[in-house]
Amino acid sequence: MKGMFYGIGVGPGDPELLTLKAVRVIQECEVLAVAVSAPDFKELVYEEAKTVSAYAGLLEKCTAYQIVLPAVPEAADKAKLFLPMPMMKEKETLKQIHDQCADFTAQLIEQGKKVAFITLGDPTVYSTCLYVHKRLKKRGLTTSLIPGITSFCAAAARLDMGLVENREELHVIPASYEIEESMGMPGTKVLMKTGKKMPYVKQTVKEKGLDVRMVENCGMSGEQIYTTVEEIPDDAGYYSLMIIKDKKSTSI
Repeated sequence: MKGMFYGIGVGPGDPELLTLKAVRVIQECEVLAVAVSAPDFKELVYEEAKTVSAYAGLLEKCTAYQIVLPAVPEAADKAKLFLPMPMMKEKETLKQIHDQCADFTAQLIEQGKKVAFITLGDPTVYSTCLYVHKRLKKRGLTTSLIPGITSFCAAAARLDMGLVENREELHVIPASYEIEESMGMPGTKVLMKTGKKMPYVKQTVKEKGLDVRMVENCGMSGEQIYTTVEEIPDDAGYYSLMIIKDKKSTSI
């Protein structure tokens, strides 16, 4: 039996936005890989298939898993691979962690198991699963990426607005870095995960005189919509996404 790695996008938060293909592949895989960002979780853990996990607390905090569970109840019975994915910028430490995650995942694949790494949104956009995927691919193992609805597409739909029209450009920007130069680019700017730097982001946007809308926790419980920069709280949550446009005439 041939093993395989799947990086599966589960969408932004609403289980109904899972694709039919994502549901089918998760159902077919023997192992569900779950990223854990808790700073005190440093060693990867593999659990054989069982209904009650010894790491139920980690699963409760995993947004991707909580999205999958209502749509794929069988996920509760699958073997779980908990992979540490800490939020840090120490490149050498991260490389060692990602190598370790890929090493263990490779062992499962070589045993003939199909591993589904579930990830928020789409696996090709700022996804943790790519750290494992590219290492496995380099080793010649069979891999596949299953697309999911991106957070910025879902947020635009939730705001009942278009992202780009005609010749407009679309720029997707991580808000955890400096953004002043990016705000000068033409077209629509999407700021991903703005929560931790919200006061800085708001001030930059105000200075540029741009139109801003934001969705916090899109498709999840606690979802909030803001249509002006003044409405946006400084303490907005981690899953906060801004859609920023140049001010222009509203004529059609």
